[in-house]
Formats: sequence, C-alpha cells, structure tokens
Amino acid sequence: MPTFAHYNITGLGKRKKKSAPLQGITIEAYAAEGKSIARLEDGKVLFVDNAIPGDVIDAVIIKDKKSWAQARTTRLVQPSPQRIEAFCAHFGVCGGCKWQMLPYSQQLVYKQQQVVDQLSRIGNVELPAIEPIIGSAQDRYYRNKLEFTFSIARYRTFEEIEARSEKFEQEPALGFHAPGLFDKVVEIHQCYLQPEPTDTLLTVLRNYTKERNLPYYDFRAQYGWLRNVIIRVATTGEVLVNLVMHHEDKEEREALLQHMKDNIPGITSLHYTLNGKMNDTIHDQDVICWYGKNHIVEKLENYSFKISPKSFFQTNTRQAEALYRVAREFAGLTGTETLYDLYCGTGSIGIFCSAGAKKVIGIEVVADAVKDAYENAAMNGLSHCQFYAGDVEKICTDAFFAEHGRPDVIITDPPRAGMTEKLVQQLLKMRAPRVVYVSCNPATQARDLQLLDEAYRIVRLQPVDMFPHTHHIENVALLELRNN
Repeated sequence: MPTFAHYNITGLGKRKKKSAPLQGITIEAYAAEGKSIARLEDGKVLFVDNAIPGDVIDAVIIKDKKSWAQARTTRLVQPSPQRIEAFCAHFGVCGGCKWQMLPYSQQLVYKQQQVVDQLSRIGNVELPAIEPIIGSAQDRYYRNKLEFTFSIARYRTFEEIEARSEKFEQEPALGFHAPGLFDKVVEIHQCYLQPEPTDTLLTVLRNYTKERNLPYYDFRAQYGWLRNVIIRVATTGEVLVNLVMHHEDKEEREALLQHMKDNIPGITSLHYTLNGKMNDTIHDQDVICWYGKNHIVEKLENYSFKISPKSFFQTNTRQAEALYRVAREFAGLTGTETLYDLYCGTGSIGIFCSAGAKKVIGIEVVADAVKDAYENAAMNGLSHCQFYAGDVEKICTDAFFAEHGRPDVIITDPPRAGMTEKLVQQLLKMRAPRVVYVSCNPATQARDLQLLDEAYRIVRLQPVDMFPHTHHIENVALLELRNN
C-alpha cells in the first residue's frame, strides 16, 4: 500500500503561513466528493483528502475557515479496518481511481449516502425513499475512452525526490497529467481503466518514440511535437486511435502511424490531428483519417451508434445501458407519447427510448452533435426522431409546439453544472406530465429539484454508479406534475 508520501499534493507553496501539524486525528465519516470528515477538539469540522472513515492520521491544514478547515494527510498512523490493498501500481499518484483502497461494495455505500445527503440537505424538498444504488458489473476495464499525454517532464513522487540529493535531469513521460500540474505527466505502464490494446499502445509508443528521440511536448515553452493520443475501445471490438501532434512533420508522422498500425493489434480507425494551440482541446481542429473507417460503432442493447474522434459518448458503455434502462423505465412510455430529449448530445438516450415513443424531439446546443444524432437515428432506421440545434428556451416556442406537439415526457441530462435557471423556468412553463432528470452531480440536481418543486413532485430516485473507484455518482429522478 503506498505511503502518503506517494500522494500528489500540489499547490502547497501558495499558502501564506505554515500550519502546525495535527497528530492522531481520527476520520469519523465520509463527506462527499471524495473527502472524509474529522473533528478538532474545538469542534471545528475538518475535511480531509486521501483518508477514509476509521483511519487515524497526521495532517496539516491547508485552508482554514471559521467553522471548518481543509487538511491534507501527511502520514497514515493507523489504517481503517475498511482499507484494502490497491490493485494499481499508480494508485495515489496519477490522480485517478482514488478509492481503490476501499472495497467496491463499500464505495457503493458511500455513494448512496452522498445522494441521500445532498438531495436532502441542498434540495430541502419532500423525497421518496431512494432506491438502492445500481453498481457497475465491471469495476475494472470499464472505460471506452482514455486520453494520454506526452510531456518532457515526468512527475516524480516526494519519495523519489527525498531519496536523491542531486537535482533530477528532466525526463520525458507518456501518461496522465499529474493532478494540479499542467506541465508534468505521470508515466503510466498499465492502466486498469480500459481494456487492450491500451497497454500495448502505451508500450509501443513509448519504445518507438524514445528510440527515435522524437520530441515530446514542453507545456511551459509551448514547444515540441508529440502532444496527446486518444484511444477508444468499443464493446463491438472496434478500436479508434487519434494521435495529436503540435505541427506537421510528414516523414516522421508517416513512419510513426505506420509503426502503430503494424504493432498495435485491433486498430480499425487510425487518425491524426495537428494542434498548434496553447490548449489540448481539439473540438475546433481538423481530424484526419489515416487508416480504416473515419469512425467506430458502439452498441447499447440493439441500438448502434457512430463514434467519430470528436464525438461525445458515455464512457462506460455497459453501465450506460443500465442508466438508460432506468431513464426508459421512469419515462413510462406506452407508444403514444411525444418525448423531448434535452441536452440530447448525439441522441443516445432518445434513441434508446425511441421504441416506446410516438415521436422523439432532441435538443442540443452543439450543432455537430445534432448532425451525429441524425446519423445515429438513420443508422437504426428511426424516422420518428428529430433533432434541433440551439437553446431550449429559444426553440420551444408556441409555434414549435404547434408543429411538433407539446412534450408528454421530458428527459433532461445536463452537464455537472446542472440546468440553467432559464431552462428550469422553461420546464415549468412546458408543464410536461413527467420529467426524467438524469444527473452526474446530485448537488446541482438537488438545487434544480428545489426550483422545480413548485410544479412537480419527486416520485422515484435511483442512483447509478458509472465510475467505480472514484467519488462520481449519477442519479435519476422521476418527477410528476402536481394536480394543483
């Protein structure tokens, strides 16, 4: 089990004064967002990272407020009886899978508690009994998409630094960004998040690029060649890889792509992108298909979905089926309803529920996603699904309702920030008999449910875990229009 010297604790130099160390602090309970709670002798609440209930730790305060403080763990004095050995060699360093020291069954207990606490404390509305959380059948190799970064600066743990007296030479790395550090990367050799050929891809790229001394990116100087590699592995067996470079070097690019094609088994779609910007986003960059199809196909139940390099798709395919089944069940479709799918993205929820609807109307602000949604509907032979690009409050006018019908059921699946207040007000005006709210952040969902309470009552609540070994949790709420 890694000692707490392994944990990447960045940004500590920004605090103005050094706090006195705390010794022998007992962690009492789980809070939320991956933090746990202890109490100081004066009653002040202490929020602690990298600790679980039952741990006894030494810590230092990094943020001090009147009634609460935030601390980081410096030493594990006595481990909690709940603690288990982490299965990944990168645990505590790369920043992902932060709950590997907890049995998955206990992770689900804390996630259920998080939903209960946030809905009851923030929402402050009448709630039905929250149904038992649906865990993921796979707690390893469950992601269909990962992005790795090339950097000239490998992240080093505190133990590595303390073990040497002389200064380290800079060393390139291929892996994940170190938490809180934009320029340093944790070298990853094996990742339990995604199935093969991911580990093979890392090995092949690392060996080839270092043998040929190909320049990794310098995030401080904004210079270098290799930036990122994105890999998608579908449950259909198709594999998409997109190699991102800072600028064109045709000879080296052709040789590298050919080496990847020849030595990484299973690639069905190989792309490259030239990104000379200061940030890593490629949504506004051209992606060039070098080999194979320009997309892969993923399936949810019997529905097929086209996934291109820039497409958004739920990253846990099998658990997305479980999530969407809950949404479909809550929607209660009988074949006569007009279903509005808000924040529809590439149309996955609406298409998944389409067999039970007379008509599906999807609305999404990203125009490219709407194009993908139409392609996905066509791929599945669905003529009763229509998609529109723009803001809901601008699209859903009386004239639009006159042409397409008012919604009988609304499914809304907003980002972590939740719905905008304008959209909440629009839902109150639309007054659909049923609203299914799919949320990846129960805290913002609770806020929105409070605003919707004037017209809707909450009938059912179902947590679903999409991301084992993390603190993230999804929750689906069924709302029905009040009679008054």
